[in-house]
Amino acid sequence: MSKMSKEIAGKSKSKMPDSYIILFIMLILAAIATYLVPAGSFERKEEGLVPTVIPDSFTNIESDPIGFMGFFLSIQEGMMAAASIIFLVLIIGGSFAVINATGAVDAGIMSLINKTRSKKLVLVISMATVFSIAGFLGVLHTAVIAFIPVGVIVAKAFKLDAIVGVAIVYLGAYSGYTVAGLDPITTGFGQEIAGLPVFSALWYRFIIYLMILTSSIIYIILYIRKIEKNPSKSIMGDERFANVDNSDDSEQIEKLKFTSLRKIILLFFAICMTIYTIGVFRQGWGLNEMTALFIIIGIGTAIISRMNSNKFVQEFVKGAQGMVYAALIVGLARSIVVILENGMILDTVVNTISTIVQPLPTIIGALGLYFFNLLFNLIITSGSGQAAIVMPIMAPLADIIGITRQTAVLAYNMGDGFTNTIAPTSGILMASIAVAGVSWVKWLKFMLPLLGIWIMIGGIALIIAVNINLGPF
Repeated sequence: MSKMSKEIAGKSKSKMPDSYIILFIMLILAAIATYLVPAGSFERKEEGLVPTVIPDSFTNIESDPIGFMGFFLSIQEGMMAAASIIFLVLIIGGSFAVINATGAVDAGIMSLINKTRSKKLVLVISMATVFSIAGFLGVLHTAVIAFIPVGVIVAKAFKLDAIVGVAIVYLGAYSGYTVAGLDPITTGFGQEIAGLPVFSALWYRFIIYLMILTSSIIYIILYIRKIEKNPSKSIMGDERFANVDNSDDSEQIEKLKFTSLRKIILLFFAICMTIYTIGVFRQGWGLNEMTALFIIIGIGTAIISRMNSNKFVQEFVKGAQGMVYAALIVGLARSIVVILENGMILDTVVNTISTIVQPLPTIIGALGLYFFNLLFNLIITSGSGQAAIVMPIMAPLADIIGITRQTAVLAYNMGDGFTNTIAPTSGILMASIAVAGVSWVKWLKFMLPLLGIWIMIGGIALIIAVNINLGPF
């Protein structure tokens, strides 16, 4: 790139606000909202996984807006609240750096690419489908960060861009997670609150899942073909892989042999992730267990490859350092929720929406619940957290407006799942795109058209659910 073109690229890049700047502005707006929105609270009962809201228990309380010191303390509180994800991101970065130092990932990916050299789209479809199945089972939506580097490696090998790398893995997983047919934390918990059999109406959720997955794969393929025909159409611009060394090392990677030792390293990684999947279902494992498992993966890889102890530490620390941007952004995103919670205005928002939706006609009411959850999820991106707040209200509200409780759970499901893909308050999203070096603004530009398609599919599915009186089974 010439000096002039670099200067032009630098100027255009400087106009694009960094994700930290966007989140900080949102933090300020959240603090201002605590002065404008009346404070209120629902009573809660301590049962099940998390405290649940008691319907019709909302009361206004004395406002306690966020002050100057409270504003900055919220950042610290957000970092502490998101500590499990922050340390997971750092340790994933360290462990992957150790694996990458052995050449196992590059050699394995190149071996796979060489076998599918003329079948690029087959590889993309296969990877997205596999990740979507894991998302549908509820075992990958938090673990998705760990696989983003793999997607980026595949995208780079095919000379695409980092957005494709994120899309294959992240959108693959969230195509399944949007309806989360067998996820005990979102669907299971939501149905339990609504008094429905856990994992009921699975057949209907599976149909929606297939439609979401198909639309996602087609969208990714169309984007790939567009940038292949005209590289300037890449949303990433000239710097296609911001977090990847852009030196011409493709020849060295292609020469890497997929030796038995490298196969054993990848097999060890696969076994560890399988153990985690089993642990999720049988032992209720979460982020902390995944963090511990990645420490085991890092140390185990070093032992298998006979890596020098000092070399292991150097690679691990270097990998963790590369994830600091991604890790800290998770905490800043969580700080927005901290401010809204501390300012006692979240329950006010929920109560206001419920009073608006209650008198509406059946289909309009169902769509109202759906769109409310889509918007509310921009604030509370935790599936179980959102279920605990909205489902105790939505379940009896469904009875009042004349829709089945299964339809109400579906509205919560899709509302929770769809906007996770753009919510800057989502630690998982912000970490995933930051790991790949994709700014939130660029990801938003890529994702919004597909999100519109998803929302339309969800709306149609909800209308059909109302008309067929989608029941418990």
